[in-house]
Amino acid sequence: MNNPQGLVKTLDFQLDIQSDNEGLLYDATLEARRVYNETIRFAKDGVDWNSISPRLEDDADLVKNTTQRIVAKALGAMENYYEYDDFGKPSHTKDGTYPLRANYEEGYNLSLTDDGDVAFRISAAPYKHVKGVLEGSDAHLDLLKTALTGDEWKVSTSETLWRDGEPELHVNIRNTKQTVRDKQDSRTVVGVDVNEDNVALTALSTDGVEDTLVIDFPEIKFERHRYFTMRKRVQNAGKDSMHDTLEGREERFVRDRLHKVSRHIVEWSQQFERSCIVFEDLKEMRDSIDYGTRMNRRLHHLPFRALQFYTSYKASFEGIPTGWINPEYTSQRCPMCGHTERANRNKKRFKCKDCEHQDHSDRGASVNIAVKGIEKHQDWNVPALNSLPQVRKVRRQASGAVDAPTATHSSVRDDRDPSRGMASRTVGVSD
Repeated sequence: MNNPQGLVKTLDFQLDIQSDNEGLLYDATLEARRVYNETIRFAKDGVDWNSISPRLEDDADLVKNTTQRIVAKALGAMENYYEYDDFGKPSHTKDGTYPLRANYEEGYNLSLTDDGDVAFRISAAPYKHVKGVLEGSDAHLDLLKTALTGDEWKVSTSETLWRDGEPELHVNIRNTKQTVRDKQDSRTVVGVDVNEDNVALTALSTDGVEDTLVIDFPEIKFERHRYFTMRKRVQNAGKDSMHDTLEGREERFVRDRLHKVSRHIVEWSQQFERSCIVFEDLKEMRDSIDYGTRMNRRLHHLPFRALQFYTSYKASFEGIPTGWINPEYTSQRCPMCGHTERANRNKKRFKCKDCEHQDHSDRGASVNIAVKGIEKHQDWNVPALNSLPQVRKVRRQASGAVDAPTATHSSVRDDRDPSRGMASRTVGVSD
């Protein structure tokens, strides 16, 4: 079936500004930050959300379309709860510059020049434009030119931002003709359990568990904590100018790792017949988290939704549909007998108090997610689970990757044909 919203791809470009008003563009990104932070303040003060954009449109030194999109972005962020940080600053407020978000032909324009370049015009403020040509990879420039001249791709929204002191334009192009298979027309459901330091996958078909995989990414948690400590020290030392730089480096590091992991998930899912990827719907998770200040900060900053989003849109480009299920009891339910007991997990070890089945806790959760995905999105019955493959792990060491089994977590022996690729494993995501 056709994806009603189409598929979106983001193209990154550097700006070769052919005028003396680069400062105007920088000032506009500071004004965008003010609009974003004002939106957050209004929302926290209980102002009617529908009235915020009209109030700021008249006050902001930005074109109305840009103001509207920044307000919408801020209110979207407010849909999730974020606690106040250690410095008493309201959650979600920004430091430094903030991207100018704009609709095509309203806040910015693109055109082909006689020399074959792509010229831009960005409305930095009412009746004030910044002009020049785009620079970037040949692949991105070619795809943008196709969108400007063809029928398959269309130019959509954009963001103008500063990265490492240089201006960039990130252009979204949309393909409304790309097709994604209907979820109900699937023969394999891949359950994805996203955790603090790994993601667990299980492929479940009418024949049972086809394969399982656990992808470790402990460096994301480590780097987030390291940058948090650095920012806190910088702020305590009164060097606020470094705060935005550190935050940008952290975001780029995490985004790079998430793209690698999401690409691995999609590539792994492609090996199965007519696969459908299923996630837990974690939108309300932040509201229910209250484990103390330190643990709350860790969990609130985990990139659950980002990894799900990256995986979903990468899957759509391969024609693979994605679905969402209620996360209730996916971590406590025994995948073998269905017994639910809140106290049967101990770190990465799961033991059922009813049937005494033992398993890798995250793999077990991914099995339960796949089961729920079948129950919600498919018209075929959940297969009987008589056995699960042994969990294996690839540990990165100085001498290279070593493939070795984890501690035995299964009391049910796997009697299925080993030639079917039933061995489960954990792999590290390399650079």
